[in-house]
Amino acid sequence: MQKDKSTKEFRYGEEELTIGRALNLARGVEKGILTSKVRSNVQKSRDVVEQIVHKKKIVYGINTGFGPLCTTLIGEEDTKKLQYNLLMSHSVGVGNLLDKEIAKLMMILKVHALCKGYSGIAVETVERIMWHIENEVIPCVPEQGSVGASGDLAPLSHLFLPLIGMGKVWFHDEIKPMTEVLELLGMQPVDLGPKEGLALINGTQFMSAHAIILLEKFQNCLDHADIIAAIDHEAMMGSVKCFDEELHSLRPYSGSVYVAKRMRALLHHSQIVTSHKNCHRVQDPYSLRCIPQVHGASRNAWLHLKESILIEINSVTDNPIIFSEDKTISGGHFHGQPIAMPIDYAGLAAAELGNIADRRVYLSMMESVPGLPKLLMSHTGLNSGFMILQYTTASLVSENKTQCFPASADSIPTSLGQEDHVSMGSIGVRKSLRIVENLEKILAIEMLTAAQGFDFRKPLKSGILLEEAHKLIREQITFADTDRIFSDDIEKAIALIQSKEIIKQLNQTAKNHHIDFKNEEHELFGIY
Repeated sequence: MQKDKSTKEFRYGEEELTIGRALNLARGVEKGILTSKVRSNVQKSRDVVEQIVHKKKIVYGINTGFGPLCTTLIGEEDTKKLQYNLLMSHSVGVGNLLDKEIAKLMMILKVHALCKGYSGIAVETVERIMWHIENEVIPCVPEQGSVGASGDLAPLSHLFLPLIGMGKVWFHDEIKPMTEVLELLGMQPVDLGPKEGLALINGTQFMSAHAIILLEKFQNCLDHADIIAAIDHEAMMGSVKCFDEELHSLRPYSGSVYVAKRMRALLHHSQIVTSHKNCHRVQDPYSLRCIPQVHGASRNAWLHLKESILIEINSVTDNPIIFSEDKTISGGHFHGQPIAMPIDYAGLAAAELGNIADRRVYLSMMESVPGLPKLLMSHTGLNSGFMILQYTTASLVSENKTQCFPASADSIPTSLGQEDHVSMGSIGVRKSLRIVENLEKILAIEMLTAAQGFDFRKPLKSGILLEEAHKLIREQITFADTDRIFSDDIEKAIALIQSKEIIKQLNQTAKNHHIDFKNEEHELFGIY
């Protein structure tokens, strides 16, 4: 695929890979390249492997079997055949195919790890993987089969079967056998050498690629959650005292401090706030009063996962590691535990963000909220109003709760006991991603109820940011006077959240009006 000359380049194995740059590489915004220095490092590691084979030194995975067969020696003439058997025998994945972007991210992460120069891979093999990335020839990878321990063995095996002319790929938006694609393009499969198969399938790229998408989606939910909660806060005329800067300095968790700051910016110069400044309400329910603490705790969990994944995607996670001819180490860098636990934590944090959003949806429909009609509609009885939308948030919240058991708390021995503890991070990350996708739906429903309640505060106006946010919502979804098919509105709200249009517009409005809306100084929560 021809890239624009202005496309930014990323030097695999040399530069620090960030979450944003990984996504840019997957989306064609940046192009990965191999520098002469990286080529040299990769070749040196490859030369070491060749010397080990030639001198008949015994090194796991180069001239031995795998897992419980690690004591079975393989003759020099069979070391290449061993790699092909490895890819074929480990291709045992089942279930739905991965999203193409996740499969592409897996290849990007693998190239970056291999280019560190400790894997014994051939430069030509790396170049063929890059060819797949750049030409959108994306391998078909089943989503189930990894236990997140000895690398993501099954999915990575499927990912790299096409290198040896096997498996299936997405080619021009159709699924085709790789043999057919190679014949069509007049190309030959890669000729794998000793250790290369093992270098390809050992690693945490399945978990890490999913975690990158998880981080992006979760951050978008976190940013929208604050804005939607602020609109709801205005609709229910909540007190702003709970966002006080001095108050939060007494318990300065970074997430709580940041959310309180955002809420102050969102509610700044609000006529609605001023209108009930001297009311006799002493305090609000927790779902309003504890927004900084709950949203902030979820942000802290997001940040913990981000920090872990940044380390992971810039690490060497295959096995054995090739330092020199005299130093090859069979360690445990492929084990997913360091990221499996933060992944579970992030899933729990996302579930809690949905939980408190559901409570605000429920609260806004009660007759006890001054100025808001029961069920957020003036004429109920004949009309059910927004009542049943909360059933859906309740259903999604409950579903998320069932997904919160930490996958990393489980372990099933594999490989005849050789791999006797596994991380299950591959299961955890798929589960956490489902939780975040449910969270998008919960927030979409709160967006509808919050915008509806906000309209009942007219002619009073909120601050410039929330007025802008409400305007953007109303451009897509109209005020509801009577019952209608609300699922259509929910779908529009989900699409609006996923488009990130509200975030883009509010960031620009804040910049134009010199409102301190983002944490630019420390970039604690930016993924780029």
